[in-house]
Amino acid sequence: MQFSENWLRTMVDPKITSDDLAHLLTMSGMEVEQVEPVAPPFSHVVVGQIMEIAKHPNADRLNVCQVDVNTGGLLNIVCGAPNVRVGMKVPCAMAGAILPPGADGKPFVIQVGQLRGVESQGMLCSGRELKLSDDQGGLLELADDAPVGQNFRDYYQLNDLKFTIKLTPNKADCLSILGVAREVSALTGTPLLAPQSPPVKATLDETLPVHIAAPDLCGRFSGRIIRGLNARSETPQWMKQRLERSGQRPISALVDISNYVMLELGRPSHVFDLDKIHGGLEIRWGKPGESLKLLNGNTVEVDGWIGVVADSQSVESLAGIMGGDATSVTLDTQNIYLEAAFWWPQSIQGRARRYNFSTDAAHRFERGVDFATTVEHLERITALILEICGTPDTRVGAVDDQSPNLPARPPVSLRVARANKVIGVDILQDQIADIFTRLGLAFTVAEGVFSVTPPSYRFDIEIEEDLIEEIARVYGFENIPTRPPTAPNTMRIEPENRRSLFDIRHLLAALDYQEVINFSFVEDAWEADFCNNQKPIKLLNPIASQMSVMRSSLIASLVSNLRYNLNRKAARVRIFEIGGVYLRNAAVADGPLTVAGYDQPKRVTALAFGGAADEQWGQKSRAIDFFDLKADLEALFAPRAVRFVKGEHPALHPGRSAHVFVEGVNVGYIGELHPQWQQKYDLPQAPLVFEIDAEALQQRDLPSYADISRFPAVTRDLALVVDQQIQVQQLLDVFTAEKHGNTHCEILQAIVLFDEYHGAGLEINEKSLAFRFTLQDTKNTLQDDTVDAAMQAFIAAASAQLGARLRT
Repeated sequence: MQFSENWLRTMVDPKITSDDLAHLLTMSGMEVEQVEPVAPPFSHVVVGQIMEIAKHPNADRLNVCQVDVNTGGLLNIVCGAPNVRVGMKVPCAMAGAILPPGADGKPFVIQVGQLRGVESQGMLCSGRELKLSDDQGGLLELADDAPVGQNFRDYYQLNDLKFTIKLTPNKADCLSILGVAREVSALTGTPLLAPQSPPVKATLDETLPVHIAAPDLCGRFSGRIIRGLNARSETPQWMKQRLERSGQRPISALVDISNYVMLELGRPSHVFDLDKIHGGLEIRWGKPGESLKLLNGNTVEVDGWIGVVADSQSVESLAGIMGGDATSVTLDTQNIYLEAAFWWPQSIQGRARRYNFSTDAAHRFERGVDFATTVEHLERITALILEICGTPDTRVGAVDDQSPNLPARPPVSLRVARANKVIGVDILQDQIADIFTRLGLAFTVAEGVFSVTPPSYRFDIEIEEDLIEEIARVYGFENIPTRPPTAPNTMRIEPENRRSLFDIRHLLAALDYQEVINFSFVEDAWEADFCNNQKPIKLLNPIASQMSVMRSSLIASLVSNLRYNLNRKAARVRIFEIGGVYLRNAAVADGPLTVAGYDQPKRVTALAFGGAADEQWGQKSRAIDFFDLKADLEALFAPRAVRFVKGEHPALHPGRSAHVFVEGVNVGYIGELHPQWQQKYDLPQAPLVFEIDAEALQQRDLPSYADISRFPAVTRDLALVVDQQIQVQQLLDVFTAEKHGNTHCEILQAIVLFDEYHGAGLEINEKSLAFRFTLQDTKNTLQDDTVDAAMQAFIAAASAQLGARLRT
């Protein structure tokens, strides 16, 4: 927001310098981004009046002017401006004046000199020459009441500064000169002189029918009819100056007055041409198929999400955003309908952005505008319109004020002890009461608890912390001493059986994987493809159309990373990501780190593509396969045992995927990417992936001491013929069960599958599996009969449970 310091000081004038004022505003939460003068420095320029004009004897385009500057005589000045005339008052640079630098960057010094043989004792100035505007139309014409001879800088109030402040979204009450003045008054204790406009007496018994059909859109609507105006009246110079120094371009008197009051009081309003309204007005939500040509020339489509003001024939304006071209005022307008309304912030938020533009009105209404002062502000606008555009025939209608749905202002409680704890300073109850009084906050207090009713212009005060912030701002952040924390800092011991995600990252890096980090929001097509999730968690306000839902798996993100690398000619890719996924879960309740109805577990996901190893001379090149990734996953879980059970997943090849079980719990899945997605996402070969619950990987078994046997181990090979449908894991389970349930088999230490055979000597539906058993006793040297008994027990169990037979 930009404003003139002089304008601000008409409402509150603390006895501090401009620099101190800028510092005060910044420290109170309204960051002053820039302070700049309204005009560059120049000197010896006064208000002059042209008394006589004669043609230059030696130049057709030059005139010789006699100019009165109230020095006892007239100055002879040669001028070539096209708009020069007798009686005109203009800025006059006298001999010795120093004007702002020109294109060469050097100051321009005015001297007495000859122009085509005629002496010129000064220069009549344009706004462009004084660097006040870019207007090239001629001399800067001053008002008829400008005092001749007065220093032009004083007359034009050029010893002024433009403040540009950066407001946070919650400080909507400071989007006006009055709002900033209220803050300065509260911070300095200087009395506030707010603009006052007594009610204008109604001289016209006429109102415009207005129906509020959508109270959730418009909470209050005030309006009145004014007839017999002169819209061609010139906007006063003082109003133009204030508008320009606030970043507004003067347009016409009626529009300028509306903009002026918006800047002055924070009240956006709208002026309709009454003669262009058909019937009455209806405030409602838009209807599909309706359109409106706006004041900026754009034609927009509206629907049920957009609030509108319509007459009996068509839509006339976007509620709280911008008026329509059809009912806009022009220089020929004589009769107007003036409105000031309260639009609910929720009904305005995001609407302007939908049409790719923003307006000053929408910027204010979507943050919250005072709902209690629509009538008072309407009177202020009316008074200015009558002062500037009024005629002897002007008649003013009574105010029609409707308030179907005003915001409730429930009291907010503040505990003094809580405020002191948060701020870190002991602030007395009386000091807090004084701060609230200066801020205009009505309150009651009992037993150290304030009950504060927010004023109608403060939409940012809803909870106790909001009031604590107000206390800290007014008390002064610079008055809060810098102290080290005094809270006890106790080291928490991490359980030995739990490792951190940082350790898991190191393990994966040691296995030749590189970490990637992706957004948690992804394309909805990814969720459908890789997770068969037809109802993903959608974002209300996505940052991009391709990031519209929350991910329930990390696989799609890694596939996207893989494609990115393949497009840059990477032949071998091994990546991993540790991050959260987002699932619907009705059992989850609200908590410090949880949201009701949603589960947010962390997953560890890895992807491998290309060669099993970098190309080298020491080993043959081969593509990575399922068992390479399986080995990496077993290394991550080691020494815990991992069980792989054949299963299916939407993202994985139905015959080359498995679920991962640890201690009987399904903790994830592993496999090759589904051929359908390999083709759709244009991958030359299918990558291998696994996705595991991070919590399962963080758990680890503590080391336990056991004596190393001093007796030699014995190895025996066993080849069993089984049906093709029998899985190796089933046999391993049988052998493990025998180890724990048969005393003869307790000597078993390890089992390794070392061969699988299909072919001669076996039926078509059979296969031979060869295992190497390592047997060892920790107390005695093993005897052949003990080993034979164990092996026979293993064979018998496999035969009885799985129909296996010994291969001969």
